[in-house]
Parts: sequence; structure tokens; C-alpha cells
Amino acid sequence: MESKVEIYIWSWCPFCIRAKALLDKKGVQYTEYCIDGDDEARAIMAQRANGATSLPQIFINDQHIGGCDDIYALEFQEKLDPLLEGGVISS
Repeated sequence: MESKVEIYIWSWCPFCIRAKALLDKKGVQYTEYCIDGDDEARAIMAQRANGATSLPQIFINDQHIGGCDDIYALEFQEKLDPLLEGGVISS
């Protein structure tokens, strides 16, 4: 699976740890942005995430996926693997 995956996290956040665990289980390589105490990085994340400030925030191929519940919902609906293989989410 060769997608560009990015995840914004807090190091102590249980939802961030859970989302990363799913990506790790699937063998996905991702770029992790730990924004503990970094207001500038959080502002950049919020701008990319349409104003969302909760963590984690996950992007696949520059498409905003959402947070932990969202990525697990995609997995449950069997939509995550196609997305990781270069697909897109339709509205």
C-alpha cells in the first residue's frame, strides 16, 4: 500500500494511539506530526482539517479523513484498504 498518510497527534492521546495502532497493524507507513504544545502546528492542522481541532486528524493522499472513529468506520465498511491503495472517498 503506497499512499501518503499523515496523522496529527498528541503523544498522550488514547485515540491517537488507537488510530496509529490500526495503521501499524495494516503495515501502513505514515508521517506523524506530534503537536504537543505547538500552537502553530495545531493551527496548520486545523486549517487543513476544515477547522477541526480534535486529535487525531488523519489525511490520506491529502484528503482529510477525520479522526480515530472515522478511520475505524472506514475499516469496518471495508473502505479503508481501497483508500490506502489510491482511491478517494466520495461524499
